[in-house]
Order: sequence, then C-alpha cells, then structure tokens
Amino acid sequence: MLRISEIIERFHSWRAKHISTKTFIILLSIAIGIFSGFIAVIIKNAVKLAYRLLNVFTIDSLHNYLLFIYPIIGIALTVLFIKYVLRKPVRPGIPNVLYSISKRKGFISFHNTFSSVITSALTVGFGGSVGLEGPTVSTGTAIASQMSKFFRLEYKYIILMLACACAGSMAAIFKAPIAAIVFAVEVIMIDLTTFSLIPLLLASAAAVVTSYLFLGMDVLYPFEVKTAFEVGDLPFYIALGFVAGLVSVYFTNMYNFLAKFFTRYKTRAARLAVGGTMLGLLLILFPALYGEGYEAINSGLAGNLSYLFDRSFFQQFSDNIWVIMGLLLCVVMFKVVATSATFGAGGVGGIFAPTLFIGVNTGLLFATLANQLFGFGISVNNFALIGMAGLIAGVLHAPLTGIFLIADISGGYQLFVPLMITAAFSYLTVRTFTKNSVYTIQLAQRKQLVTHHKDKHVLLLMNVPELIENDFVKLKPDDKLRNLVEAISVSHRDLYPVVNNEGMLVGMLKMDDVRHLIFKHHEYDRIAIKDLMYMPEHWISPHDSMDEVVEKFENSGRFNLAVINNGKYMGFISRASVFTNYRKHVKHFSND
Repeated sequence: MLRISEIIERFHSWRAKHISTKTFIILLSIAIGIFSGFIAVIIKNAVKLAYRLLNVFTIDSLHNYLLFIYPIIGIALTVLFIKYVLRKPVRPGIPNVLYSISKRKGFISFHNTFSSVITSALTVGFGGSVGLEGPTVSTGTAIASQMSKFFRLEYKYIILMLACACAGSMAAIFKAPIAAIVFAVEVIMIDLTTFSLIPLLLASAAAVVTSYLFLGMDVLYPFEVKTAFEVGDLPFYIALGFVAGLVSVYFTNMYNFLAKFFTRYKTRAARLAVGGTMLGLLLILFPALYGEGYEAINSGLAGNLSYLFDRSFFQQFSDNIWVIMGLLLCVVMFKVVATSATFGAGGVGGIFAPTLFIGVNTGLLFATLANQLFGFGISVNNFALIGMAGLIAGVLHAPLTGIFLIADISGGYQLFVPLMITAAFSYLTVRTFTKNSVYTIQLAQRKQLVTHHKDKHVLLLMNVPELIENDFVKLKPDDKLRNLVEAISVSHRDLYPVVNNEGMLVGMLKMDDVRHLIFKHHEYDRIAIKDLMYMPEHWISPHDSMDEVVEKFENSGRFNLAVINNGKYMGFISRASVFTNYRKHVKHFSND
C-alpha cells in the first residue's frame, strides 16, 4: 500500500509532466479565489450569529451597561483562545502579509488558516470596534501560502498567490472585484504584469461569485445618487480632500501612539483591563462606535443620523443640529481610539471598516458644517460617500483603492470625478506629514518593510553565500615577498587574503600597495608578508542581509569585500557579482 508521501511525490511528478506551470498557476488562482470567498462567508455569518445570540439575552433597561460588558467578554474569550488553545500570536492581517513577503519569503504559519476566523468572530461579534477584512485577508493568504508550499511553487509564484488571496478576500467581503485587484496592486504592491493580471482577475471573480451565492448580490452599501456632480462643487470636494487627509494623519498618529501605549503593559490581563475599560466607556458614551459600524455607515449614506442617538444619553437632543455636529466630531475622533483599544486589549480584527466609518462621518460633518455655517446647499449624502474614499486614500495610502472600492460597493459610479478629486487631495495631504500608512508604519520603523521598495524586494531574493568568490590566492603572515610574486604570476586578482593556520583572516594585501617592490629581487627573502599587510576596515558577515551588503559597499567605496565568519576567511564578494546577480533576479522575477 502506498504511503501518503509516495502519493504526493507521484502527484508532483504527474503534474510536472502533464500541466504547464502557467496553466497550473491559473487553476490554483481560481481555487484560492473560491477558498477566499468561503472564508468571507464564514466570518460574516459567524459575526451575525454572535449578534443575534447577544440580542436574545439583551435586556433593554441594561443595554448601555451591556455595551460595556459584551466587548470585554468577547476580547477575553479571544485572549483565552490565543493563550491556552492556540498558544501562538495572531498578528494583524494585512501587516502580517506584508511581513511574510518582506521577511519570510511568503510563508505564513498554518494556524492562520483558522485562528483569525475564530478570534475575529469573537472580537467583532461581541462588539469590538474593528472590521473583518483584515482577518479575512489573513486567512485567505495563509491558505494560499500553505497551498504554495504544498505545490512547491517558487518565490515569485508564491507572492502572486498571496496577492490572489488578498484580491479574492477583498472581493468577497466587499463584493467589489475590480477594487480588490486594485487593492492587491496598490497595498500589497504586486507587479501588474500580463501574466499576473489573469490570475488576479480569476481569483477576484471566483471569490465574488462565491460571495454572491451565499450572501446575495446586493451591493454592500446601497446608495442612490440624488444630486449629480456639478462643476461648481469642485472647491468643496478639494476641501474635503484636505480635511480627509488631516483626519487620516490624526488616525495614523493616534493609532501608532496607542499601539506604543499598550506595549507598556507586559501582561495580557493588564492590557485587557485597560483596553477593555477604555473601549467600554467609549461605547457607553457613543454607542455608534459598537462593532463594525456596517449599519451606521448605511444609515449615514441614507442621510439618517439616528444611529448617533440610538441608546445614547444624548437622545433628547436629536433635533439639535449643534449636538448632531458635536456627536459627528466625537465619533470621528474617538473611533480610532475605540479601534486601538480593541487591539490593545487583545482583540483581533481589521482597520478597513473603522476607516470607512470615520470617512462617512467626516463627509457628513463637513457637508453639515458647510450648509449650516455658510449657507451652502451641497449634498450631505454625496459628501458622506466621498468621505469614505478620502479616508481610504489617506489612512491606507491607497487612493485608487478608495476610488474603485467606494464606486464598487455603493454603485456610485456617477460620482467618479469627485471621488478622484477628494482621494487625490487626501493622499497628497497625508503624504506631506507621513510617508507610511497604518499598515506599514510599524514595519517601516523596524526596517522590515520591503514590499513597497522594489530594489529591497529583489535584494531579499539574494543571499551572501551564493555570491562568495573563492578564486583568491591565500598567503600566510610568515610568507616572504617571493611567495607574493609567485602568487601574482598565477592569479588574475589584485587582492590577496592573509590567513593563519587556523584559517583566520589576519590581513590583506593589495597589488597597488606592493607594486614598487615587485622588481626588487634582493628583498624577496627579506620582507615578510606580515610587514606589508593591513587589516580591512570593512568586511561582510555571511549572516548579513543584502541590504547591509549594499550599504557596506557604498560606505567603503571598495570593489571587493572579504566575507568573514567569526574571524574565519570565507572568500570575497565583488560589486560586479552583486550587480550581475541582482539583474538576474530582476529578469527572473519580472518575467511573464
């Protein structure tokens, strides 16, 4: 009877003979799209089930106090699951994908194929103020990573499969297939070549069809354009772009500040207590911050602001326009705090939904202020919709994703021009203050981000050992000038490493430094190598990253650097070999 390992080997052999790599990649992209669609369906339904169960046990007179308790229970269950069942950390979805590409060559741990589903369902289902897109992407890419490992794909195809999973996950959860592809290109930074485009299209289409089958074909945020775009409104859309950019800067800085704040607490219990209390108090004051904010966004787009007052202490002021604007400002300012508190306490989720929530309320606040203070008659609904694009462009540094996603998920293609204008000005504004998005800022600070730098991405594919050259003639410190002359006659190199009997590098000689001695025959047996050698100031460790190697070449100005491992000489690396190898990888990685 054949063992499983033998069956697997036979399958790989059969595939190699009968299915071309490109055909197999296309088939695999469809499969990944279907899996991603199923993941989105499972997560969405799990959260809906949690909402329904909690509503069954909710007592109206205690509702506000339960808003304090429920999220803490959900996050506590999440923390207990991670600590005692999973026993491994569950990292944020999209930053985890970027990290895996940057530092782990596309490998994502197996537990991510299910851990984000369970933990995000507990967190969001019980009212954590985060979204579901991050866990959906994390799960989809983990499945893609494991499939790529099983099918023994090379690196460039692994990255493509991760991008397909990202596109599929976003397409399924938002029912936005075009925006999902733009997201994969803009946020994951996949190269959009002729070959990569087809798998991305098929993965996105397969995922959204799967989502349609189980979740229906309705758009996520139904929106009716009542007032068409008018050229006279152009200054308002530009102004909204600036405002959205400034709010995005606030979002990024506050998110980063609170992330660092929670690192001060070394135990899970302390973080849960502090973050849970912070979140609970915010939810009591502003119930609109509860959960994903899906219903609140739809209400805002419809011009119905009742979500601001539902179960709120401010319900009696629901007709006061100044209270309305004050509450809009509060939910804009405090949503990121609620989201950060959810993460800080130990919850798992995404920041896409909070970004959309802040965007719609920013647009509502902007239009309401303009109409009330200055008497303008701009469309509050339109600005609510376009505010979402402005926040995606600013917070995620993804203007194209903002434009296509909002047009896709709302059916608001009639407002494409103002979407473009607001997204562009938001992005320009936020880039003035910060060079990294919420997804990338912490990776960039730890110098772990290479996906957004093509040179660094290619350098990641290279390593020191494969570049080492060993055709340098070695000398010993007690050798004489005669031995150097003999070495020169057989070597085509201008450098000579000096090593002792233990193989330790004790010095080096350059041809230029001894050229004046070559014809002094009477000195051949008198001058020792140890009197001529020098110890190099710059050298390379076999454990250095290629980024560090390139930096050492730049700082030293040398054309060749010795490779030394714990003092032992291993060979040299030349600038020329680094460049040649770099070009080879660029050609291979970009080849269709």
